[in-house]
Amino acid sequence: MKIVASLILLCFYTIKLHAQANFVLKTSNYKFYVDRFNLDDDEIYKEHFPNDSAWAFLSQNIPLLDCPDKDIELTYYFRWWAYRKHIKLTADGYVITEFLPQVPWSGKYNTISCALGHQIYEGRWLKNKIYLKDNILFWLKKGGDLRSYSNWLSDAIWANYEVDPDTTYIKALLPDLIENYKKWQTGKNYHNQFMDKNPDGLFSSIDDRDGMEMSIGGSGERPTINAYMYGDAIAIAKIANLKGDIGTEKEFTQKADSLKILMLAKLWDNNDSFFKVLPYGKNKLVAVKEIVGYTPWYFNIPPDDKGYDAAWKYIRSEKVFFAPYGLTSAEQDDPGFKLAYTGHECQWNGPSWPFSTSVTLTAMANVLNNYHQTTLTTSDYYDQLSIYAKSQRRKGKNGKLVPWIDEVLNPYTGDWISRSILQGLNSPSALGGRERGKDYNHSTYCDLIISGLIGLRPQSNDRVVINPLIPKNRWDWFCLDNITYHGKTLTILYDKFGNRYKKGKGLMCFVDGKLMARSTDIKKMIFFLK
Repeated sequence: MKIVASLILLCFYTIKLHAQANFVLKTSNYKFYVDRFNLDDDEIYKEHFPNDSAWAFLSQNIPLLDCPDKDIELTYYFRWWAYRKHIKLTADGYVITEFLPQVPWSGKYNTISCALGHQIYEGRWLKNKIYLKDNILFWLKKGGDLRSYSNWLSDAIWANYEVDPDTTYIKALLPDLIENYKKWQTGKNYHNQFMDKNPDGLFSSIDDRDGMEMSIGGSGERPTINAYMYGDAIAIAKIANLKGDIGTEKEFTQKADSLKILMLAKLWDNNDSFFKVLPYGKNKLVAVKEIVGYTPWYFNIPPDDKGYDAAWKYIRSEKVFFAPYGLTSAEQDDPGFKLAYTGHECQWNGPSWPFSTSVTLTAMANVLNNYHQTTLTTSDYYDQLSIYAKSQRRKGKNGKLVPWIDEVLNPYTGDWISRSILQGLNSPSALGGRERGKDYNHSTYCDLIISGLIGLRPQSNDRVVINPLIPKNRWDWFCLDNITYHGKTLTILYDKFGNRYKKGKGLMCFVDGKLMARSTDIKKMIFFLK
């Protein structure tokens, strides 16, 4: 009956979506991408929307992108194509998976909570809202192993609300979100083996339970879990405010404030200007700088102060994080830095991980939007996003370069390390198979384009904020069309000379086909839907 109910809702949404038309871009002009992906694909694993249904699904659900950088555009459509593979219909409704093959460490329906926040941030832009709504209910009410890995579920639910403001739905989740947070506080998670709230008030984690095994910084009070808990506390306070629960709002605001104070006092290294790990039982931070040190900006935790902004200089340093195929997970001049093709196939002691690249790029967009600073520029964001887009490739049949997303990347060669290790094993089936990481759903990309590069900054009210992070004079045109936002359909376009889209010159935003804002240059625009 639950599957039937989900299918009925799906049919309702499909009928509704078919009645809508794009304002500028023609959907069929982008079908060739999906045809290409299908042709190049060895479809080993099939879920609810197999390749022969991919175009039908994508044409009804995703915003369309048109831009001069064809690597960015190609990867945009590829990542949506890969994401729909992970939408799985179960007896408990739809869930979103991380791996396509069954892996031994997954929970019910092959789900894993580690990248849950990424999956919600990405999926919030789909027109049909049933997939995320079902998935969220699964994790909170239907058997999801929510605390097997650290994650930022409450924050992601609030981020989804800012795109799809269903007040009734989100208010009903509040008791479950509070219960989840308080269970994290007890330390009794994952069979009591990995998580604890230390006497000083910060949270601790084994790096493996952050999904970051073999890290140089190791276990202890980590920037990751503490930033996630801060983000969740802020989100719970906001949901409580919606519900008129002033007591809960105050309680969780205080929890967030306390965590922020402790993180700044205990996890910030003034000498290196960076957030680091404080090992169990120690009073001294580790020496190594790791990419997870940028996680606090994902949740806007650091103050708007130049002393903290200095951390961002390291993304341009080839001695620290900068590499030709992606940001390294640890600083390259640290003695513990490695790129190993032996031992564990998922190591966080040097390789580039799309998971952390997604966090870092989201954090960068926050800095460029929410902070007064001079360290980061839009060129920094664009350059890293471009590297990220181009890195999502692999040489396929006959040496052909094909779009690809997998687990962990060699930052110097672009090789997918875990894939190479698994391909070399005699019996990889025990670890999920030779193509375990194929189309891996452990990061974001489309959300980085929509909320970062194109700059639609979701809001909980009827205000529309658009702030493209495209460097000056880099593009003469772009369009993001058919964006479902607060129940409306938005079109954001820039046409320097007015001859590409025939809607006039400059940066424009249309709501349901009506021009609502215009600027001659690419710059921040704010207006109200009502």
